[in-house]
Amino acid sequence: MNIEQIYTGCLAQGAYYIESDGEVAIIDPLREVTPYLKRAKNDKAKIKYIFETHFHADFVSGHVTLSKETGAPIIFGPTANPSFDAIIAKDGQEFKLGKITFKVLHTPGHTMESTTYLLRDEKGKDHAIFSGDTLFLGDVGRPDLAQKAADMTQEQLAGTLFDSLRTKIMPLSDDVIVYPAHGAGSACGKNMMKETVDTLGNQKKMNYALRADMTKEEFVKEVTDGLLPPPKYFPLNVKMNKEGYEDIEKVLDRGTKGLSPEEFELIANESEALVLDVRHQDEFVKGHIPRSIFIGLNGDFAPWVGALIADTKQPLLLVIPEGMEEEAVTRLSRVGFDASIGYLKGGIEAWKAAGKEIDKITSIGAEEAKKMIDSTNIKVFDVRKKGEYKSEHVLDAESTPLSELNKHLAEYPEKGDFLVHCAGGYRSVIASSILKSRGIHNLIDVKGGFGVLKKEGVRTTDYVCPTTL
Repeated sequence: MNIEQIYTGCLAQGAYYIESDGEVAIIDPLREVTPYLKRAKNDKAKIKYIFETHFHADFVSGHVTLSKETGAPIIFGPTANPSFDAIIAKDGQEFKLGKITFKVLHTPGHTMESTTYLLRDEKGKDHAIFSGDTLFLGDVGRPDLAQKAADMTQEQLAGTLFDSLRTKIMPLSDDVIVYPAHGAGSACGKNMMKETVDTLGNQKKMNYALRADMTKEEFVKEVTDGLLPPPKYFPLNVKMNKEGYEDIEKVLDRGTKGLSPEEFELIANESEALVLDVRHQDEFVKGHIPRSIFIGLNGDFAPWVGALIADTKQPLLLVIPEGMEEEAVTRLSRVGFDASIGYLKGGIEAWKAAGKEIDKITSIGAEEAKKMIDSTNIKVFDVRKKGEYKSEHVLDAESTPLSELNKHLAEYPEKGDFLVHCAGGYRSVIASSILKSRGIHNLIDVKGGFGVLKKEGVRTTDYVCPTTL
């Protein structure tokens, strides 16, 4: 038996490749399925099953394409109703893979079709669970994402999740290994550990949601407390995972079409395409196409695209570092953004060489920013998350979180410069690009963000541990 966790950091997502005696199961695969096909070929093994723990909201799974390529059936848990052929397993149903067995544990609560797959070794001993979004390390799945579809309140879903955990998962042996679908950074939970594998026994000790003496009322209150609104693209990803989607090869062919500066400009002017610049923030600051939006590949690219652009059908024209064209389009497709229609061939240098207009962002270091803060009444805007801001922030700075930026546009001064910062410099450039696209140009980005401001000695509020907020 071989179990491999294939973890994608930018999505904080874990897919799984399990092989036994020449047969393979894939659990919650990513959109691009070639790596699974190559791995099975190298192992001289056959992909027999594709297990889906639920209809994912934060990424588009590769189940439809992988089934088409291999003939392997897609397996969902009870109550799932996809638009394509799939095995809708019964609670307790077993599937044999080589010398091992998967048992279906229906664990509704995150969503009503959510299912955990219990792996038993060749001796019949419980070995591991693939818990999807039912159980994370340090947390459990948020119960608000399926609220409308399930015609239940988030409190009712949380109560259902409480029952699932206590009747299906917590009775299992402490040495059972937990393989979740996500880790720290995912929007599917709020308190996840940075680790991606643990034992169930350790989770029973330290996961707040698995306390033995916890009442259902306490569970519901704690699980639903402090939930941020889910990103707007989540329902669109659920729809694609449930109904199917275009083959990724077609998406790549369309999105990796090189366009000359003239073609790029013509399409941008005559269509409703958004120009998305995915270079490093330092490069974007030095020069970019006017009104383009920056979201760099070097950060949490796909989640920010989903949160800020929201509409997965939005046509996109891309400015990409040379050689990263397929990477950029692939990562967009992972969260359902399939409408890339080409990229600027030759990049920003070709744009400049063609005599096209360039815009820039004024960006300063911490030393200069401190001088401005100390000697003038310049306003400071903090685009970090609310929790980061509450924990510690520049004295008198205003909180305008990046995820809610459009709600705060009226708060930015029409005249006079103002400073924008985040934690390290990535999100503030995203925010600056959005503000400039809205006609707000009197901003100054602080390179390096709050970290360098604090180090430079800029006055801040007293630190409060985030876990106490």
